[in-house]
Amino acid sequence: MMEFKDYYKILGVDRTADPKAVTTAFRKLARRYHPDVNKDKGAEERFKEVNEAYQVLGKTEVRARYDQMYEAYQHGGGNWQELFGRGAYQQAPGGWTVTYGTPEDLEDLLGGAGGFSDFFRQFFGGGVPRGRPGRGRRGAATVPREEPRTHSTLDISLEDAYLGAQKSLQLQGDGTERRIEVTIPKGVKSGQTIRLPGALDAHDLYLTVNVRPHPQFERRDDDLYVDTPVALADAVLGATIAAPTLTGKVDMAIPPETQNGQLFRLRGQGMPRRDGGSGDQFVRVKVVLPTKLSPRERELFEELRKHRTDK
Repeated sequence: MMEFKDYYKILGVDRTADPKAVTTAFRKLARRYHPDVNKDKGAEERFKEVNEAYQVLGKTEVRARYDQMYEAYQHGGGNWQELFGRGAYQQAPGGWTVTYGTPEDLEDLLGGAGGFSDFFRQFFGGGVPRGRPGRGRRGAATVPREEPRTHSTLDISLEDAYLGAQKSLQLQGDGTERRIEVTIPKGVKSGQTIRLPGALDAHDLYLTVNVRPHPQFERRDDDLYVDTPVALADAVLGATIAAPTLTGKVDMAIPPETQNGQLFRLRGQGMPRRDGGSGDQFVRVKVVLPTKLSPRERELFEELRKHRTDK
């Protein structure tokens, strides 16, 4: 029997946790185990596991489906696997179903970290009982043809919102299929809508954008915030550090006696704006205290403590 994944336990939240608590727990763990920050053995796998849990618990309708399986599992029922595919995005009679067009698009939709468990892949698309119509993967949405304005949602990464992107959508209905390309404009925000004129038999399709939370960067309007570790000696004496941005690391000078939690502004490194400008990025210093001191290092700290005490 396939191993059941307890995503609540993985994120360290209670089943009654509200969406904000789930997101907060995800961000805390993702920052802790992100491969760019944590080089410990096993950190990358833990990061993937945390990311996988958030893809399920971070969406209300997906979480509700998972909770059905969770209940069956908790009560000792061996039939929880039978719930794979049930109640997920059923296709209305005579309607269209919108899905991502390629495995690569699906991988991006599900977080881009890769390495998903068999449970997760089965939950989002495998093991669907035959003869049941309209089961789709996450991101699929039922679109009735008779509606002149039809809506679906489009999940994208923060990188997609920053750089802009092209997404492939597969439209299926009445035995026919068509693929359309969606242009993601730079700087798009969650809740904004992309209009696809005539996408559904002369009917317009409206895609409401949802920008997924990022494990490192926090977006506030057009500005970005990110924590970066700084060695104690660099914070005390001043240094040039490598600050992360969405397009790679850049050199940033910090002055002597930089304090833990101090913010530094990188102008123009935030999200693109419609007027052609960009927001700013704020780098928050997280001073890392040294561990496993050598005898000489401990001696130097003792001298420093004595000197500061005498002073």
